[in-house]
Amino acid sequence: MLWSLIKILAFVAIVTALTYGGTQLMEVDGGATVSVMGMEFTLSPLEMVFAFVALVVAVWLGLKLLALMVATFKFLNGDETAISRYFDRNRERKGYEALSEGMMALASGEGHLALTKAARADKYLQQPQLTNLLTAQAAEMTGDRRKAEETYKKLLADDKTRFVGVRGIMKQKLSDGDTDTALLLARKAFAIKPKHEETQDVLLRLQAEKSDWVGARKTLNAKLKSGGLPRDVHKRRDAVLALSEARDVLDAGKTIEAREAAIEANRLSPDLIPAAVMAARGYIGEGNARYATRVLTKAWNAQPHPDIAAAFAEIVPDETADARLKRFRTLTKTTADHPETKMLMAELYISAEDFPEAKRVLDDLVETDPTARNLTLMAAIERGEGADDSVVRGWLTRALTAPRGPQWICDNCQHIHAAWGATCSNCGSFDTLSWKTPPASEVAMPAGTEMLPLIVGQKQENAVAVVEDVEEAEVLEPQAEK
Repeated sequence: MLWSLIKILAFVAIVTALTYGGTQLMEVDGGATVSVMGMEFTLSPLEMVFAFVALVVAVWLGLKLLALMVATFKFLNGDETAISRYFDRNRERKGYEALSEGMMALASGEGHLALTKAARADKYLQQPQLTNLLTAQAAEMTGDRRKAEETYKKLLADDKTRFVGVRGIMKQKLSDGDTDTALLLARKAFAIKPKHEETQDVLLRLQAEKSDWVGARKTLNAKLKSGGLPRDVHKRRDAVLALSEARDVLDAGKTIEAREAAIEANRLSPDLIPAAVMAARGYIGEGNARYATRVLTKAWNAQPHPDIAAAFAEIVPDETADARLKRFRTLTKTTADHPETKMLMAELYISAEDFPEAKRVLDDLVETDPTARNLTLMAAIERGEGADDSVVRGWLTRALTAPRGPQWICDNCQHIHAAWGATCSNCGSFDTLSWKTPPASEVAMPAGTEMLPLIVGQKQENAVAVVEDVEEAEVLEPQAEK
C-alpha cells in the first residue's frame, strides 16, 4: 500500500515538473533555424527539446534495426537461432538482472523483495533450475513454508536439482520435529550425494536417535572414506556405535552376540568406560577373569570411574574384605592421587573395618573437593570409630548440600545424564557425553543409597546404618535450618 502511494506521488511530481519546464520554455524568446536540403525550419526552444528527444529515439531505433539486420543476415547464412537469440537477448538481460537483485535481497534479509525478483527472473529466463531455489529460500525467509515446500518439490523433477529439493524438504521436516520423514529424506539425499558432509552428519544423528546402529556405522565409514572425519575420531565413534549395538542385542536376550559386540567396542576404544565395563562382564560370563582384569585396569588408568570399580568387584564376588582390598591395589596403584581412587580405597578400608586408614586415604579431600560421596564416607568412618551421633549427622548434613561430583554431561548443551548414552537426550548430539564435574548450580542431588559408593555393597552393617542416618538427616535438615 505504501509503495503504491509512493509511486503515485512520484508520477504526479514528474508530470508537474515536466509541465512547469514546458511552460518556462514556451516563454523563452529566440530559437534555432535548421537548413535541410535547401529547406529551412525555425524551431522554438520547446520544439528544440522535442527534436532532440526524437533524435535520440531515432538513433536508438536505428541501432536496434541494424542489430536485427545483422541477425537476419546470419540466419540467411545458416544460423537457425540467430533471430530468436536477438529477441531473447533482452529478456535474458532483464532476467539475469532480476536474479542477481533477488540474490542480493536474499543475502540482505529482504525476503519479500527476493520473492518479487525471483518471480520476475522466472518470467524472463524460464529456467526453473535457477529461479526455484531463490524462490524457495525467499519463501522460507518470509515464513511461507507452504510455498517453499511446493518449490522444493518442483526441484525434485530435475536430476540436477533433486538433491537440493530433497535437502530443503528434509530441513523443513527437521524443524517440524518429524524425524521419521527426515530420516527417509536424509537417506535419499545421502544416496544422491554420499560425500556431502552436512547430509552425512544429519543422517548419522538421526540413525543414532532411532537406534539404527548398523546403518549409523555404515554412514560413519562413508564419512571416513570421504575424508570428512579423522581416523582417530572415527575409531572412537565406531566404538560408541558398536557399544550401543551391543546393548540392543543384550536387551533382545542374545547374550553371546552382545558379548562379542561389547568386546569389539572395547577393542576399538579401550578408554570408553561403558564399553570396558560391558566387555569385562562378557569376559566374566565366560569365566575369563584375566582378560576382564586387563580390560578394566586399562580403562581405569585412562579415567577412574565407579562403574569400572563395580565391574572389577564382580570378577571375584565372594572374596573377603581383606582379599578384595589386596586385589584392588593392583587396579589403583598408578592412580593413587586421583579423587576417585581415594574414595574407592576409603570404601574398601571401611569394608575391612580399618577406619583410621580409611580416614588417612581420604586425606584432605573432604576439604579441597567436598562431594556427597566423600562426605558420606567420612560419616561412615566416624560412625565406625564410635564418634557421637552429632558428629556423624554433621557430616551427613554437609553431604546433603554438597555437589554430587563428576557426572555424565553433554559437551554440547551441558545437560546432565543419569547414565551414559550414545546421544544426548536433550539436544540429540552424538558422542558428546563426558564424565566431568558440572557447575554447582546444575547439580541434581541424590538421596538414600545413591549417595553411597557401589562396592561396599549391602553386606556391611556400617553402610546400612549410614544410609539410615542419611534418610533421617533428609527429614531433620529443614528443621535444622529453622
